[in-house]
Amino acid sequence: MNFIKTNEHIYLNDNHNEMIAEVRFPLVGDHLVEINRTYVDSSLRGQGVANKLLEAAYQQLKEQNYKVIPTCSYALAWFKRNIDKQDILKPGLDLDKLKEECAI
Repeated sequence: MNFIKTNEHIYLNDNHNEMIAEVRFPLVGDHLVEINRTYVDSSLRGQGVANKLLEAAYQQLKEQNYKVIPTCSYALAWFKRNIDKQDILKPGLDLDKLKEECAI
């Protein structure tokens, strides 16, 4: 997949240049981003696109030495499943507690 990458966004467009998948991670502090949206169009669901988006975001953010606060439900679940990727999480972040706070 040919993802389009920006400083705060990775996304995929279809043949009509319409966005059909994305992960957003705006800057919220000094070298700190919040992954606050993961979206995949229904036409792509079940193909692992959301996982590929998070993998791409992980690589980009790690290379740029950013720390992450995941607040969208998919990103939270992804980091819980991928323990080896938790090295870019904000130090001291409790994913279980964050999940409870995001559900409120």
